[in-house]
Amino acid sequence: MLTPSPFGWISQYFFGFFFAYGVYLPFWGLWFSEQGVSASEIGLLIGIGFATRCVTNLVLTPRLHKVEHLMPALRILTFAALIFCALHFFTGGNFWLLALATVGFNACFGPGIPLSDAVANSYSKLNLMDYGRSRLWGSVAFIVGSTVVGYLVNGFGSDMVVYTAMAGLVCTFLFSLRTPSIALQTQVENHHRPRPKVLELLKQWPVVKFLLLVALIQGSHAAYYSFSAIHWKASGISESVIGYLWSFSVVSEVILFAFSGRLFAGWSLRTMFLLASVASIVRWSGLALTNDIWLLALLQTLHGLTFALAHYATIRYIQQADDRHMVPLQALYNAIPLGAFVAIMTAISGWGYEYWGGGIFWIMAAMGLMALLIKLDEPQPRDVRA
Repeated sequence: MLTPSPFGWISQYFFGFFFAYGVYLPFWGLWFSEQGVSASEIGLLIGIGFATRCVTNLVLTPRLHKVEHLMPALRILTFAALIFCALHFFTGGNFWLLALATVGFNACFGPGIPLSDAVANSYSKLNLMDYGRSRLWGSVAFIVGSTVVGYLVNGFGSDMVVYTAMAGLVCTFLFSLRTPSIALQTQVENHHRPRPKVLELLKQWPVVKFLLLVALIQGSHAAYYSFSAIHWKASGISESVIGYLWSFSVVSEVILFAFSGRLFAGWSLRTMFLLASVASIVRWSGLALTNDIWLLALLQTLHGLTFALAHYATIRYIQQADDRHMVPLQALYNAIPLGAFVAIMTAISGWGYEYWGGGIFWIMAAMGLMALLIKLDEPQPRDVRA
């Protein structure tokens, strides 16, 4: 078996993981709907999933503060996520069994994002790879996953959502078994330091403001993640076109990650978050106003700003932190903005979609407006490549 470079290992892991995520995120709500689950219950189930990620990332992820523990943890969690994914076939559409499978799957799948990002950050800090150029392979895989599953569901039914996600997880697990040519090791001076406490970081007001800002921008995607496929299908758009719309959005994400180091090298974090906030207002207002396919395709190009730019700025913020705080900050980012807050907004979106339909996107646009009001306290710049 060939030994991959650090760039090769993390890029391949990103590819497999985000292929499965590209199936899960756009189409899991649609699969729930085909099982006879109501919109409010779909919002609750997906919200439970995000809440589970929050708890897991707060409790489990910070314990892996030594970098040599990251890859073994990714292997174990990926295999466990595959098992829980398969268990969805044995729920029979029962809400409580679906909730149990959802909790198990997200408890294992959720830490995959912060832990793989922590691996990429660790290699990036050693100048062994460029984060943006490795992460773009995750975005490419997301496009492939969402496009492929759209066609498969069109031709063979909604169960292909689960089968395709399982295929992605199998590939991810196999990719993860290889050992990179340069192993990660905790620096000697940090090896015997106590594990940093997440709650101590939450007492720092600049960190709290950072998390709130990111929560508003990333949380504004909640209705899109859970109900865009359902909303567009109800408007007469086919599953294959929905897959294209999702894929089209991630093309802009790929482009941004590919050129992020060059495009945003001189930008402040505050400016990047400001642009992401404005793009969120425009994008979600547009989704509330139209179901025209060509206009939707145009609005989907803003994903490179609403998600990818905000994520890139977040990673750069985390890279500028003390080495001991990198994994805890990564855990907090995935636990609160991408976990708890998205869980709450997803549950609200489920209730709101039942009453307002596409009008729920106005609430998402309002969150982008609120993000404009938060003034970020930037860390002292460090000479670290993103």
